[in-house]
Amino acid sequence: MSPTPDDALDDLDDLLDTYPPQPVYYAEQALLGALLLEPHRLHEVDGIKPESFSNYAHGALFGAIHALPVPAPAQHAQDTNWLNAVLAAAREDARALTAAYLHTLIQACPQPRHAPAYARMIEAEHARWTLRAHAERLALTASDGTLPHPVLDALSEADALARALDDIAARFPSHSGSPPRAPTPAPRAVLGNPEEAVDEERLLLAAATAHPDDVEQLRWLSTDDFTHPLHAGLWQCLTALARRRAPVDPVTVVWEAQQRGLLASGAEPTGLLGLLKTAAGSAEYWGERILQRSVLATAHQVGLRIGAFTDNPATTPYQLILGSRRALADLSAVRARWQHATAGTPPQRRRAAVTTRADPPTTTVAHAARSTRETR
Repeated sequence: MSPTPDDALDDLDDLLDTYPPQPVYYAEQALLGALLLEPHRLHEVDGIKPESFSNYAHGALFGAIHALPVPAPAQHAQDTNWLNAVLAAAREDARALTAAYLHTLIQACPQPRHAPAYARMIEAEHARWTLRAHAERLALTASDGTLPHPVLDALSEADALARALDDIAARFPSHSGSPPRAPTPAPRAVLGNPEEAVDEERLLLAAATAHPDDVEQLRWLSTDDFTHPLHAGLWQCLTALARRRAPVDPVTVVWEAQQRGLLASGAEPTGLLGLLKTAAGSAEYWGERILQRSVLATAHQVGLRIGAFTDNPATTPYQLILGSRRALADLSAVRARWQHATAGTPPQRRRAAVTTRADPPTTTVAHAARSTRETR
């Protein structure tokens, strides 16, 4: 994130002692020094704005340079009138600026003719900050359990990130190069209450076993959406039986689970039979609940992945673009399934869970589903 305006009020030397400057800081100094020394080079600089600078005072100074008419080279060489006007305009936003610091900037510029290269460095670093900010907002929104429409809000943040990515890609054309180097984030987290997620998966499996005809309508649900590996395996069993038009009941599902090696993990047949017999609610309802959780978990993980790319200062803009687009592709896939599952349903409404048997619900999730109508 860029520093706030209050940073400009602090003594610059103290700030440098506390926070060692990054390479982009020196690129900013060099660019500003070039423009102060040879203002006519401003027309060679594009792609950056005051907010592109990491130092607020530098951004204020660039804004003042950009706003004031460029003096004639001959006149600028004879007096300091233009420099005085730039300093006065910049000090309206950054009072810590002094004439001595402007002199420091001029001294810090190795070659004024390299101004476009310095600007490109600043633009590249700003692109990295921009993506980092969007990635952080995406991850935070996806994990915020207080939002009334979490999926819509998370996907909105993903769209904003994609637009920022397109803007960066337009300014940094693609070229051949290696993929981004970044640490691999932790495995996809289970957002919200893990026990509730497990309960929802169990209730889906039981409802689908009781009404196997509904399984074909849930093609948008994937094993990757499940938080528990055993539940994912049982869902594979159910879908396989349904597609083969084979008999489906708790016994046949457990037998299929044995044939697929699921019982080798220690699962007890008796426990699985009990799980599959406890049906409450509709399979479609629980399937949407599971898919919603999967969308949010994927969005959260995508935010972390893109954030990991931006945390590495060696990552080039091209690598940021490539890595971020690959990460967003994962979210696009689960998003398409979510849209398929909820097509035709108003986004602000969620179906109520329909009770399919008279037995009392065995979990708090089932109680909640029977007694409330939730919003998506």
